[in-house]
Amino acid sequence: MPARNAIKTYVKNGYYHIYNRGVEKRRIFLDKQDYKVFLSYLKEYLLPKDIIKLQDQLNNLKTSYKEKDKITRLLRMNNFYDEIELLAFCLMPNHFHLLIKQNEKDSIDKFMNSLCTRYTMYFNKKYQRVGPLFQGVYKAVLVESEAYLLYLTRYIHSQAISFKRSRPSTLDYYLGKQILEWVNKDLILSYFSKSNPNLTYESFIYSSDTNYLDNITKLLID
Repeated sequence: MPARNAIKTYVKNGYYHIYNRGVEKRRIFLDKQDYKVFLSYLKEYLLPKDIIKLQDQLNNLKTSYKEKDKITRLLRMNNFYDEIELLAFCLMPNHFHLLIKQNEKDSIDKFMNSLCTRYTMYFNKKYQRVGPLFQGVYKAVLVESEAYLLYLTRYIHSQAISFKRSRPSTLDYYLGKQILEWVNKDLILSYFSKSNPNLTYESFIYSSDTNYLDNITKLLID
């Protein structure tokens, strides 16, 4: 029987809660470098690729062979700037959460397959292991209401709050304490006040009301 949310409903311009964990619940991030590498892949995929600049550098006689090799790899690398918007994330030792909007019907599938395959190759090479790293294919829940969308960001950021911000996330970015040019927070923050302290996003995520969790966690992996 397929795992919960392994079978997805893909729609154009849809918002999705994407998550997965390590096979056999094992850790997928063992040190700070692992987190940084995963985030660097997200950044490379989601920032626009300046092809003209890269080609100019490649054709420059002063560019070293090592730099040319790196530029060539960047030119060949997948890029999803026009297809994917990342709204929020939190990385935990044995799983991750992403909130994503896809612009085309198959954007998320291409994006996640590329991201997970690339990170698995890095992880297996570093730790001298073979085989799958993740527990099957990534899981995806289609967000079908504005309320669910907002509470989903709160759920994702609550993971970071629980660990006193020791887990990489978009929490500080949403609170104006960090810059992440490859993440779009504008849509979510447009629902909240910038001046009324009782109606800000910060007051929303630190609210003591936890009833919303029942509607989110029941959809997740066991």
